[in-house]
Amino acid sequence: MTKFVRLIDQKRCIGCRACVAACATENYFTPDAPWNVMVEYEVGTYPTVRKIYNTMNCMHCEQPSCKAACDAVGARAISKNQYGVVLIDYNKCIGCGYCAAVCPYGVPQYNREVRDLNPDKGKVGAETIAARDRHPTHRKKAKVVEKCTFCWHKLEKAIADNKMDRIGKDQDYTPTCDIVCPTQARMFGDADDPNSDVSKRIAATKATQLKKQFGTGPQVYYVLEEGAKS
Repeated sequence: MTKFVRLIDQKRCIGCRACVAACATENYFTPDAPWNVMVEYEVGTYPTVRKIYNTMNCMHCEQPSCKAACDAVGARAISKNQYGVVLIDYNKCIGCGYCAAVCPYGVPQYNREVRDLNPDKGKVGAETIAARDRHPTHRKKAKVVEKCTFCWHKLEKAIADNKMDRIGKDQDYTPTCDIVCPTQARMFGDADDPNSDVSKRIAATKATQLKKQFGTGPQVYYVLEEGAKS
């Protein structure tokens, strides 16, 4: 089997936000419903203080609380596929917001309205594609919830093209936020393959998940800076 995971190395992250900008363009998210956000905070005691940067996106949990809440209200708009990717069906979402309320990571975002990312500068990314021709994860609707998909439209293409060995390496088959990082603070790949680059780096760096106490089994791993919040 294949199980996709992401590694984020706080020790390498410089807070440039290239991953945030790339995600916004690739996935056509509106300003009030971001799929990837940068969290920054200071640690230490004056005068020895430093800043830690941490990007937060969907954790694609093994036991997603968002899915449990969605199933409980009967919408069943959230699914987890065989590759471990958690997705939202916009046509089934009723906009109740319970998924956002129960997510320990504050990931699901309620999209109040659909509008161009840069209305004064022209269309970018998925905006340039006619709505009917977009991938289902990019056919945005107002008053529903959305979130990071691990760039499922790219992973799906890799599977269809029989190029799964190029995931994490080629731009066409790798989540955009991971491929643009200038310091290689992000890595993506198959956790079920012990010989994959991401598996080796998780083991070598003793990367861990955030908020493990909630029992959701997040599939995004972090190399934590000393003093960072886990």
